[in-house]
Amino acid sequence: MPMNFNQRSSFSFSAVNSIIIINVLVFLASSFFEPNTDASLNSIAGLYNFRSDLFKPFQLITHMFLHGNFTHIFFNMFALWMFGTVLEKHWGPKRFLIYYFITGLGAAVLHLLVSNYLVSDIYNDYLVYQSQPSYNAFETFSDQYLPQARENGTINQFMLAWEQNKNSTSFITQSVELANEIFQLRLNIPTVGASGAVFGQLLAFGMLFPNTVLMLLFPPIPLKAKYFVIGYGAIELYMGIRDNVDDNVAHFAHLGGMLFGFLLIKYWQKTVRNKMY
Repeated sequence: MPMNFNQRSSFSFSAVNSIIIINVLVFLASSFFEPNTDASLNSIAGLYNFRSDLFKPFQLITHMFLHGNFTHIFFNMFALWMFGTVLEKHWGPKRFLIYYFITGLGAAVLHLLVSNYLVSDIYNDYLVYQSQPSYNAFETFSDQYLPQARENGTINQFMLAWEQNKNSTSFITQSVELANEIFQLRLNIPTVGASGAVFGQLLAFGMLFPNTVLMLLFPPIPLKAKYFVIGYGAIELYMGIRDNVDDNVAHFAHLGGMLFGFLLIKYWQKTVRNKMY
């Protein structure tokens, strides 16, 4: 049967579906193949603090396609599908992709700025400890910046042994080395996930469709999109300022996605208004 090239193809490109497929494929690859390798994909392509020796510029993009576990990728991709599909229909694939990557990069930038500030605090406290090391000071430092230190067999044994001879020069020297290891551990934690870009989608949905009613899961109540976005943003800001060391969520990355999304939408709206006059 001859093909009619004038007939429109039934295939249509979907930016949202393409992003979801790439994320799932990367997650499956990292889940099935990395246990047999020395270095994980997340440890190579995750986003590191730019003061870390492990930081590479390409991580600003690659971290957006990596996830820590199934729950992480499931909720990110579900939210991307739910809000992103509507936005892509409203904007078209090209503008949606521009928005997605700008909000993802914006999330990375704000996260790096905040994390650098926090790491600077840790480094300053390490320098203070280095100048005045003691048993009590090390206990305070390790409990503040590595709460699980007391559950760490090596550190726990070290502290028990040091407690018997708190003025030992040998223990003091080892404690300075351990304090540096704690600092390096906090410095070299990679950030992964598409959450920053996904929060950008959430912000856009709330701005473009503010009165759309969403049914929440917890609690199961209806809520307009604009109030949902404001509430979620307020929670992220509170959690980010609180800075609980046990919390491994990059809250300022989420806020960065929302902030850059807001600025980009306002820029687009201003451009359209200027063209009308």
